[in-house]
Amino acid sequence: MAAGDGGDPEVRVLQTLRGKICQAKNLVPYSGPNKMRDCFCTINLDQEEVYRTQVVEKSLSPFFGEDFYFEIPRIFQCLSFYVYDKNVLQRDLRIGKVAIKKEDLSLYSGKETWFMLQPVDSNSEVQGKVHLELKLNELITDNGSVCQQLVVHLKECHGLPLINGQNCDPYATVSVVGPSSCTLEVLYSKTILCWNRNDQKKTKVKKKTSNPQFNETFYFEVTRSSSYTKKSQFQVEEEDIEKLEVRIDLWNNGNLVQDLFLGEIRIPVKVLGSDSFQAWYLLQPRENGNKSTKIDDHGSLRLNICYAEDYVLPSEYYVSLRNLLLKSSEVEPISASTAYILAEVCRDKYDAILPLVRLLLHHNTLVQFVTAVAELELKDTQEANTIFRGNSLTTRCLDEMMKIVGKHYLKVTLKPILDEICENPKPCEIDPLKLKEADNVEVHKENLRYYVDKVFKTVVQSSISCPTLMCDVFCSLRHLAAERFPNDPHVQYSAVSSFVFLRFFAVAVVSPHTFHLRPHHPDAQTSRTLTLISKAIQTLGSWGSLSKSKLSSFKETFMCEFFKMFQEEEYIEAVKKFLDEVSSSESKEPSVMSEPVHLKEGEMYKRAQGRTRIGKKNFKKRWFCLTSRELTYHKQQDKEPIYTIPIKNVLAVEKLDESAFNRKNMFQVIHIEKPLYVQANNCVEASEWIEALCRVSRCNQKRLSVYHPSAFLNGNWLCCKATSENSAGCTPCTAGVPAEIQIEIDGDRETERIYSLFTINMTKLQKMEEACGSIAVYQGPRKEPDDYSNFKIEDSVATFQTLQQIIAVVEDLNEHHDRYQKKRSSSAKYGSDGRSISILLRTFKGSRRCKKAKLLELEGTSRNKLSKGGKYVPLQKGFLCLPR
Repeated sequence: MAAGDGGDPEVRVLQTLRGKICQAKNLVPYSGPNKMRDCFCTINLDQEEVYRTQVVEKSLSPFFGEDFYFEIPRIFQCLSFYVYDKNVLQRDLRIGKVAIKKEDLSLYSGKETWFMLQPVDSNSEVQGKVHLELKLNELITDNGSVCQQLVVHLKECHGLPLINGQNCDPYATVSVVGPSSCTLEVLYSKTILCWNRNDQKKTKVKKKTSNPQFNETFYFEVTRSSSYTKKSQFQVEEEDIEKLEVRIDLWNNGNLVQDLFLGEIRIPVKVLGSDSFQAWYLLQPRENGNKSTKIDDHGSLRLNICYAEDYVLPSEYYVSLRNLLLKSSEVEPISASTAYILAEVCRDKYDAILPLVRLLLHHNTLVQFVTAVAELELKDTQEANTIFRGNSLTTRCLDEMMKIVGKHYLKVTLKPILDEICENPKPCEIDPLKLKEADNVEVHKENLRYYVDKVFKTVVQSSISCPTLMCDVFCSLRHLAAERFPNDPHVQYSAVSSFVFLRFFAVAVVSPHTFHLRPHHPDAQTSRTLTLISKAIQTLGSWGSLSKSKLSSFKETFMCEFFKMFQEEEYIEAVKKFLDEVSSSESKEPSVMSEPVHLKEGEMYKRAQGRTRIGKKNFKKRWFCLTSRELTYHKQQDKEPIYTIPIKNVLAVEKLDESAFNRKNMFQVIHIEKPLYVQANNCVEASEWIEALCRVSRCNQKRLSVYHPSAFLNGNWLCCKATSENSAGCTPCTAGVPAEIQIEIDGDRETERIYSLFTINMTKLQKMEEACGSIAVYQGPRKEPDDYSNFKIEDSVATFQTLQQIIAVVEDLNEHHDRYQKKRSSSAKYGSDGRSISILLRTFKGSRRCKKAKLLELEGTSRNKLSKGGKYVPLQKGFLCLPR
């Protein structure tokens, strides 16, 4: 978002969505003898599918259990979840949907909710917006009568849906509807035509675009035989004008098939005064399009949804708060630090830990902070066998750090064996209560042992690949544990194994999709196998519990019997050697650099590099694979690559203008040969591929500083009209300058999130400040202990000083955000382009509730308040009302 006049900050508005598609239940069965369905679920931004679960076969209550997390790269109106029935021969059947408007997402944030599935009606599946200008003119007709002329200028549309994965062929119909007593006439090209209320005027069809530019004007004459009197002064009478509506319908031209409804807008003529106004209107479902006289139960879907919208200021605005956070490890005691207080006041620790860990990682201060909080935790740990076993600040920081830093480590270590288990699973069930009659338990034991041995050996031989940062943290924890329990020779190992085995490898084995080791949640049988392997790895990692006297501690007798197969000294020694190596302070070069790291893969369309079909280059579906060394594409997955681009040859990765090929979600990989043009399946996938390619090629020495945002077609570049294919680019590249790996983390964004958390919990900060003052002044029992009994206050003076600094910094940032919101509000103009709020000030005749109101386009903001004392109140479809 561009900076405004007067030195206003350039603010980035960033959106993220995370959550979980849990399960569906009570889906409508088939009417035939086989009542079960093969179901999957999709996530859609408006009508664009951005995520799809795996298929759960033969179930009316399918369990999906799939986590999702992605950046939302564009403006959207509605988040929808569709449940489908997979059909091999015909089109997949949509069973039902859950549709949540963007402004309502906060109502469900962070909690699992059952949603009733709604029927899917094509007339209710709409997205996009229409730019419209309306005006009422006084008109004297040829016969001398006086009426009013309604001018409808249809300028453009934006964000219309893809039809079968391609841009649509849209056109619009324009009509005025009103009471039967009115006669409506259309004036077009200065010709007066008698017009019936059911007639429609139609725009030209725009080919292959989701953002059609119509720029067509229609003229409607509204008159009534008794409307002209001196008293009326050429105004249409109130009872008639209030009943008239301008109606715009958007359609996709079906050529040989039926035209497809894309949405409609209805604007009451009564809102018009003597001045013209223009605005963006959100397309709406057809009137009564999704209503039925009969209410059927389509089942329900359980979801966990967390939507976040960050308004990130320039970096210099966060200097004070960032310094407070980064100096936390230097504060004594650590419980008086800004970072520790953040975790104390946040109800959901995950919300606080994730941005904190990412920020400290970005600035290389995480090891010091984790060491300090671990030392504090160990003071309260009374028994060595409980060390680092709870969900404390230390363990949660380590969990998030390992997910971020260790993702490549997991891929090179576990992904090959997990692929083998998931793609060609062997039966491994050894629980007598779960075995079937035909199962051979001995064969299952051998299968399970084979998998456990393979995973175990892969892990204990991977120490050279362990990231240096993880080794530094493990080394620190090992020494702290040994100092706290000097008489226990095993505690230095259990302190490390409780993380690397219990909270890292074992968790990745049981939930490979969470760590992006597998694309989807495994099926029930495979999930059970992974659970058994995970239990075994946890136990083998806790090498001190492998003595025979410890076997009785197993809850399941069958696991106790199974582990008798592992009573060998070599397992204990292998674990000990591995833990020694990963907790060593010696620096080493990870071996992950010697082998290419698999980063991303998937199916996309690419434009032919050289071959043509009837003189025109065509698009082909290909399987793309990105590693740390090269980008390849293949005819099919697991086939030899057709084309390879070494990462060192990548010069830039940028988006491609939709106008180049009339296709959405395209990007270009510019390398030493011709640019590779690629179309992703949706906006999220395109954004992820661009980010991954930019990240892996960031440090290439010959990266471009400028590029062509469009294609070279018919002898010139469409963007700048240069006639040489080798001409320098006309637009600056967006990826920025080469930098170290820390640039993967957006430090300003993480600081903004922490600021937001402090803002939300300001009341707790103030109570904590009062508690510190009470302790310092009275030197006695705390007053009103219920208000702050959950806060850890070791040093009231130091904590009080930190709290004062936090509150002062947050208040300063509040002023900057308020100034930005006011500027954003006041600078909004009629006919805004959708990135700011369209404010339309109109007089409503005869309205008792408010004579004057501001109509706010329902887009571009999710704040509860726009200005002091103002609250959003629904007024009419597509708009919100902010009373003066």
